[in-house]
Amino acid sequence: MVSVIIPVYNEERTILECLASLSQQSYQPLEIIVVDDGSTDKTAQVLSKYKISSASWRIKYQILKQKHLGPGSARNLGVKSAKGEILVFVDADMTFDKDFIRNLVMPIEKGKEVGTFSKEEYLLNKENIWAICWNINRYYINSWKLDSQVYKRILPTYYPDHQPVFRAILKKEFEKVSGFNSIGYTDDWTLSKKTGREAKATKGAVFYHRNPQTLLEIFRQARWIGKSEFLSGSLVRRLFNLFRYCILSSLLIGGYLAIKLNRPQFILFKLVYDFGVWLSVLLSFINKSLVK
Repeated sequence: MVSVIIPVYNEERTILECLASLSQQSYQPLEIIVVDDGSTDKTAQVLSKYKISSASWRIKYQILKQKHLGPGSARNLGVKSAKGEILVFVDADMTFDKDFIRNLVMPIEKGKEVGTFSKEEYLLNKENIWAICWNINRYYINSWKLDSQVYKRILPTYYPDHQPVFRAILKKEFEKVSGFNSIGYTDDWTLSKKTGREAKATKGAVFYHRNPQTLLEIFRQARWIGKSEFLSGSLVRRLFNLFRYCILSSLLIGGYLAIKLNRPQFILFKLVYDFGVWLSVLLSFINKSLVK
């Protein structure tokens, strides 16, 4: 059995689409565990009414709840109830090709790897200009598909087919190190640090990821990202990122990419996103604790 763990926090608009695509997976038996991380919207009501279709009788479904402690803690709670030998970690803003699980876990089942990830990621809400701008900001490309060349730029210190974030892993390996550390935005990196291993890319595990699609969502996500250890984890990083995300840098980078990629909306996106990050970095001088 494979156990799929989904941490959710205020995901009333996206979680049903995620669950629907998981219920149609070709790989079975499957266990889907949703952990409500203290949602304050209607996520709990949406989850309580959801039923796996009768055609998917080999799929088990359960809901767990906790106070708002962050995705790392939510994943750890989900694993405590998991019965599967292989764990799969996904987010509520994702949907999946019907063979996603099968192709993701195949190298693990064959004993070739202890953990895997997929590079075959597509933008789910590619019709939304702000979602497109999010991809431009992350990868400096005007694309809705992430390919191997993008990953080479994202992870320059890692081999193209390896990365420190696991999408699937053997449960026994997870339990050896007591799971994730709940340190905020970069909690999903902690499993690799604790195990001393990296995930291996697997082929054919196609999935779709929904980016923030309003300026308010972008600002809130940027605030969370700005509190990560990569941006606010030390005095040097704080000082550097106060300059990196200041309004002058935003205008210069935003204007350049808006012209280069013919996306004039990117200037506004860049100002909103960078201000969210900049504000979190600034406030980290007062409160150095990482976001949960």
